[in-house]
Amino acid sequence: MSQMNRRRALHLLTALGTTGLTAACSSADEAASAPTGDPVKIGLIVPQSGGYKAIGDEIVNGFRLYLALRHQQLGGHPVTLLTADEGDSAKTGMAAVDKLLKEGVLALTGVVNSTVMAGIRDTVEKARVPLIGSNASPKSLQSVVYIWRTSYVLDEPGRALGPYMAQRLPASSRVALIAPDNLGSRDVIQGLQDKFSKAGPADPRIADPVIWTDPTNTPGNSTYAADIRKALQRKPDAIFCHFGGLAAVQFIKQLHRAGWTGPIYAPGFLTEGTVLNEVQEVEARNIVTALNYSAYLNNTANRTFASAYRKAHGGSPTTYAMASYDAAQVLDKAIRLAGANPTSQQVNLALGKIGQIDSPRGAWQFNQPRTPQQKWYLRKVQRDGQILSNMLINELATLG
Repeated sequence: MSQMNRRRALHLLTALGTTGLTAACSSADEAASAPTGDPVKIGLIVPQSGGYKAIGDEIVNGFRLYLALRHQQLGGHPVTLLTADEGDSAKTGMAAVDKLLKEGVLALTGVVNSTVMAGIRDTVEKARVPLIGSNASPKSLQSVVYIWRTSYVLDEPGRALGPYMAQRLPASSRVALIAPDNLGSRDVIQGLQDKFSKAGPADPRIADPVIWTDPTNTPGNSTYAADIRKALQRKPDAIFCHFGGLAAVQFIKQLHRAGWTGPIYAPGFLTEGTVLNEVQEVEARNIVTALNYSAYLNNTANRTFASAYRKAHGGSPTTYAMASYDAAQVLDKAIRLAGANPTSQQVNLALGKIGQIDSPRGAWQFNQPRTPQQKWYLRKVQRDGQILSNMLINELATLG
């Protein structure tokens, strides 16, 4: 696999400087020189407060970056981007969809919370307006016509990491599984159990009951202490968990305070975004994760994307921003295929014809369930210079 550590990436991007960004913009000039169609409206659904707001901000950043590099156009049409707050429930998600549909949007995108995605499914399908989800993707979301996703199916992080863990852990090992009791975590755990070994959930290494934490608790300094004590009483050799954002920060810190120094395995959300800025090296040094993206992948699309993102936002992009950037790219292609006066139904048909996407994560394409067929990568938290980073180790699998 071609890979690039953080120092090499930063050196290259510094050398590119304004030249790299100018090249990217020049490419955009060629693709979107002058509008060829009437203005269109795109609806972006993200959480605007609460524990998922940071992910929502990344999704907004990724979509807006793509528009900025293409003169605020998709498929030759000037774009007005309308946003709505998905909240934290099916009810608030449906209110956001209804608001945007009344505004006459051509398509929808975004959605962070799997509960929200499941709750708005029927409304979107009935409206016959395509939704290109850029994060939430529960396994139960089957047989949809108008819902596409540029992220992943939520059981895939566990499916990617399971075989690697099984190879690394001796037959006498025990793994403690800890996650919040919600739809996304259950998908992740099931993926791990299904692919850990041929024995599946019956493999004695992962046979202990999952320790489910209360997902309604606002993460604080002792939120997970009791659940962690319960896990450590089992005398595990490794821990598998599923947390993100503020919950991830608190879980990592509390696990370390409880005396754990062994390996921690998780989907990449555990250390994605600003999490590594909030924890100490001694707290995170044994964390290994699986994710569909790294900001340091060495391909042309990622160099363009990561350079532009760093210039715009002063930090490295996340998988959330990348998936939203790709959602804009997908819409760009589909709207262009739909012609001068696209309807939502025509755009939805065109989504099935766009073929391979040249993405920062590496090339991918939609499969029959309307999710990406893509590579998954193994990462380990290591110090690189003055900061902690998710360093690429190797490829794990191609899923989807």
